[in-house]
Amino acid sequence: MMEFLKKFNEMTASQMGSVLPVAITVFEDRSYAFVVKQPLVSDLIKKSLNLEKASPNPGKEVVATLPKDKLREIAAKKMADFNTTDVEMAMRIVAGSARSMGIKVEE
Repeated sequence: MMEFLKKFNEMTASQMGSVLPVAITVFEDRSYAFVVKQPLVSDLIKKSLNLEKASPNPGKEVVATLPKDKLREIAAKKMADFNTTDVEMAMRIVAGSARSMGIKVEE
């Protein structure tokens, strides 16, 4: 367990304070492998807009506006985790997440 924690801390030291999804595979011989993914889209959006939390009433209450350049930046960062290689499609995925958080997306 200590070995895992040491490796995990080394791999994630540059991303302190971020929520990171991790895929862990444990093999029959008790060895393991893990992959640390990019932070959650919602966390990247909140961080880029300096928001503490999303709207409590999405669809009715807008808490911020996400500019297209930040939308593209977040989409590019998350490309490895999405099931698309098209940046425009990734931007649509991020835009949907933003709207569900009560954030207006600049067209």
